Amino acid sequence: MIISPDYRFLLRHPAHFLGLGFGSGLAPKAPGTFGTLVAMPLFALMMQLPEATHLFILSCMFLVGIPICSITGRNLGISDHGGIVWDEIVAFMLVLEFTPKAWEWWLTAFLLFRLFDIWKPFPIRQFDRRLHGGLGVMFDDLLAAVYAIAALKGLQWLTMHSF
Repeated sequence: MIISPDYRFLLRHPAHFLGLGFGSGLAPKAPGTFGTLVAMPLFALMMQLPEATHLFILSCMFLVGIPICSITGRNLGISDHGGIVWDEIVAFMLVLEFTPKAWEWWLTAFLLFRLFDIWKPFPIRQFDRRLHGGLGVMFDDLLAAVYAIAALKGLQWLTMHSF
């Protein structure tokens, strides 16, 4: 049975609270976009820590995200429910790690990540269909992050080498 998440569901289990992005996944429209926005203040907090710890923290968030998304999906009755946004939060924080610290670049990073997360170009769509459970939920967004980072680096190169 598929459950529509609400505030009671959100607060019923710590995995739900995190999986639903502290409540951002309860947005009636575009919960993935709202979840992606949550990544910005979390990344700003992480920037207060030594940069050498960032990838370790993001790796831990990814690994913890597998059971978080698995538990939340199982309890919702659908493994990749749209309200589960922990995957967007972690993946976009990874994108921000490789993004220049200027609002124009953060906006560009946001748009590129959402584009690749929604579009799911090859091989993201194939992994999305074949991998299930928490790993599947997390992995396709990780690939979307890699695409966004590559596109950002390409844009950075173009802006540095334009006439």
